[in-house]
Amino acid sequence: MNIVCIGGGPAGLYFGILMKKADPAHDITVIERNRADDTFGFGVVFSDATLGNLAEADLASYAAISGQFAHWDDIDTHIGGRVLRSTGHGFCGLERKTLLEILQRRCKELGVRLHFETDVADVAEFADADLIVAADGVASRVRDSLSEYFEPDIDVRPNKFVWLGTTFPFGAFTFYFKESEHGLFRVHAYRYQDSGSTFIVECTGDTWRRAGLEAVSEDDSIAYLENVFESELDGHHLIKNRSIWRSFPTIRNKRWHHGNVVLVGDAAHTAHFSIGSGTKLAMEDCIHLASALDSALAGRARLSPDELTAALSEYEASRRPVVESLQRAAQVSLEWFETTERYMKLAPEQFAFSLLTRSLRVSHENLKMRDPEFVAEVDRFYAEEALAQCGLSDSAELAQVVEIEAHRSPLPPMFTPFKVADYILPNRVVGASPAQGQASDGVVGDWHLMHLGSLAVGGCGVVLTEPVAVSPDGRRTPRSAGLYSEACRDGFARVVDFIHRHSRSRAGVLLSHAGRRGAVSQVAASAIPYGPDTPVPRAATRDDIGRIVADFSAATTRADAGGFDLLCLDIAGGTLLAGFLSPLTNQRDDEYGGSLANRLRFPLEVIAAVRRAWPAQKPLTVKLSVTDWAAGGLSADSAVTIAAALKEAGCDIVGVTTGDNVVDQVVPTGKLVDMRFADRIRNEVDIPTMAAGGIAAYADVNSILAAGRADLCVLQRVLLYDPHFCRRAAHEQDVDLAWPEPYALARDFVPRSPH
Repeated sequence: MNIVCIGGGPAGLYFGILMKKADPAHDITVIERNRADDTFGFGVVFSDATLGNLAEADLASYAAISGQFAHWDDIDTHIGGRVLRSTGHGFCGLERKTLLEILQRRCKELGVRLHFETDVADVAEFADADLIVAADGVASRVRDSLSEYFEPDIDVRPNKFVWLGTTFPFGAFTFYFKESEHGLFRVHAYRYQDSGSTFIVECTGDTWRRAGLEAVSEDDSIAYLENVFESELDGHHLIKNRSIWRSFPTIRNKRWHHGNVVLVGDAAHTAHFSIGSGTKLAMEDCIHLASALDSALAGRARLSPDELTAALSEYEASRRPVVESLQRAAQVSLEWFETTERYMKLAPEQFAFSLLTRSLRVSHENLKMRDPEFVAEVDRFYAEEALAQCGLSDSAELAQVVEIEAHRSPLPPMFTPFKVADYILPNRVVGASPAQGQASDGVVGDWHLMHLGSLAVGGCGVVLTEPVAVSPDGRRTPRSAGLYSEACRDGFARVVDFIHRHSRSRAGVLLSHAGRRGAVSQVAASAIPYGPDTPVPRAATRDDIGRIVADFSAATTRADAGGFDLLCLDIAGGTLLAGFLSPLTNQRDDEYGGSLANRLRFPLEVIAAVRRAWPAQKPLTVKLSVTDWAAGGLSADSAVTIAAALKEAGCDIVGVTTGDNVVDQVVPTGKLVDMRFADRIRNEVDIPTMAAGGIAAYADVNSILAAGRADLCVLQRVLLYDPHFCRRAAHEQDVDLAWPEPYALARDFVPRSPH
């Protein structure tokens, strides 16, 4: 094949190496606009996993690269006058210039032609090429010239950063978080050779402007930062290399190839430097692209246009999911650094854990495998804080309120107690029931006794009912549970009594009105159907609103009389209260519509009535859908305002969930996508949160809690599969939960492995 690589950075060079190695007959040219010895930046980082990929792809270049590495296992977090070290991470640093020299030499050995100081104005110059590889970076001219086909999406982030070097020999990958008179600076630093380290400084745009760095020279920036980090640099200086302040662009493309042109590396995608090296991503792109082409060629010299398209499609299909997964993690990571100020009030142990698990790709459990001593320190801090928060002085008092008979020290976060109002919850797991559809005229019976009782016996700290209607016309279906009659109250009282007699679990009720999602009767904020095939609801009148407020109050009184310990109001999932809150479903022109304050009016009236009817010593919580995942709907910013209003109204906890208010929502894929909302509300509004959404492993629960993203975790689907999830999690973490006497025989039982 006649191959032209536009861009002579690591991606273009490495692809040339891989294709020439696969078939020396390939005619490969790499074209670079800069000189051969020009390089921008300082060091690049590779994980141990990436090194394995490079070794398999081309052992010769890997051997040369690995011979120049600076290797480290540790991450140091400097925060609040302390240094917290975590080990077992496995990274290598290498000078970028050295990497380019190694790859250039390898290209020459294999016969790849290199042309430097050559600008490419138009890919049409290479009309005779079989393949054109656009490896020309973030500011790709090739991508931009064919943007109508690639359809790039470039999201320029608000933080500012500058890439510097220093002679300070860092002994670990190092994070500094330091307040200056102008604001907080974050530093990402690592050594790439004995006398050289990368020193990336990042801050918010506001801090950057207050510091006067908006219009200063490189030398003036260095002088300012050397003053800020004088003690950390310990007499060493910062080094510039086109070190200009910039904003990070997250780049995505709808397509990665068109005709005989294909994008790799930063031209195709970027991931924030806080989670990985763009060089690593680019070189792994090249491995996948070379493999797809080599498989398609199968020893032949060329591919037909259709065969080339198929090969490029195969490259994109195999590589895109990996890249998009990393980009999702990078998005969460960069948002953590964009909002670091909100975490500065966390204790150093919790701050460091939040930092290390920020992308959600690293959990409490796998961090414990890497560094058990660090995680034990975090767990010890968390357990001590939990005891203090509950007003407990020692493990003897702890045993009086939780179900633990014996445990390793310290307790995992999920099994620590939590005090809310005057109640101490025995652990941090909320077992939430989905709708069961097993009630008769709102009255629950044996099914709910078994279902909710099993969650309590299974060890959940709180057992939360399905949505319970406050009125007959507030039911989702004719067989939905309710609390609108004395019979309804008595049915639940039987269940609550079982929970209290046979467990330490607290019993919670989720009061709801289905609104436009109801099948019995539909009343809503506005006459907008939930979906294309659902009835058009009636817009609530002022009389309706008054009646429904009274219904919530009466149901609250029944919940208290029925023995419930905790009450949760349902402002989520397209229910009536959620429908009033969202601008997509509330198009009223009275005092209950329009501005966010007006849309909040009805939910706040309900909360006020419920707060009056519900005993002050019992927890009052809300289940809040914080975003509609649809243009023009609720957003994270509005959710913060809403949560602050709920706190002011007397809510003790905000349960954070997302979506289900409109059917045309577009929910992003990825792990625990709701977590950042619970995190933000907890740490900005300063109110406890319950996190929900896809939590299915105890490692996730421990991670969320230890990082300070939430105070409780809501589990649902996993508990339908295994009501004794908490007991199994306790056993696997060496925590001995007290067992009900009829189940005591199973205390030490370990199922035989099928293998």
